[in-house]
Parts: sequence; C-alpha cells; structure tokens
Amino acid sequence: MFKTILSLSLITLLITCVGVKAVYADSKEEKQARFTDKVKAGIARLGTGEPAHVKVKLSNKTRLSGYISEAGDEDFVVVDAKTGAATRVAYGDVQQVKGNNLSMGEKVAIGLTIVAAVVAVVFILESRN
Repeated sequence: MFKTILSLSLITLLITCVGVKAVYADSKEEKQARFTDKVKAGIARLGTGEPAHVKVKLSNKTRLSGYISEAGDEDFVVVDAKTGAATRVAYGDVQQVKGNNLSMGEKVAIGLTIVAAVVAVVFILESRN
C-alpha cells in the first residue's frame, strides 16, 4: 500500500513538473527596449514613401496619420497626407503603430484568389445548366 501511494505521488509530481515553464521578470527598461526594437523593425518592413501609410499613437496620447517619409536609427518622420506637415517621431515615444502596406506578392495572391473564386462560381453555374 505504501509503495502504491509513493508511486502515485511521484508520478503526480513528475507530471506537474513537466508543465512548469520558467518565467523571467524583465525590468521596465528592458521591456521598453524590446518594444522599441519591435516598432523599429515594423517601420523598416513598411518602408518609406507615399504607399507606406501608418497610424501612430504616441505615449502622450497624440495620434498621427500619414505616410513615412524617412526612417532612421533613432526616429522616423510621418507626413500628414492632407496637410503635408512632417512630424519627427522617436521610436521610444511610440505606443502603437498600425500600417497598411501590401507587398507585391500579397497583391498578386489577392488577385489570383479573386480570379479563382470567379472561375469557380462560373463553373458551378455552368454545371447546373
């Protein structure tokens, strides 16, 4: 009886230990640095020029929208498409960025999907008649 209870206890202990994941507490500065790097990578992926439209929310609750005219190591410039006003934004001041710049491959994939859907609908309608 003692061996059975001991065996079940050890099995339970091993099963609970397998699911344990180590969690490291980062300081606020480390989290901010990691987020800044993420924002910087996202801005680099969007690129620059008029097709690179973004909506930026800053830490001081200011909202900007327009396109990215230039991106550097420490900051980037958002130009309002309506007024033409340029605003330099430090990566560390950004709270949220939303961009919509589709690559050529994504545009081609969307176009091919639409064509395939139209062909499928035509084929289904013709097969019914």
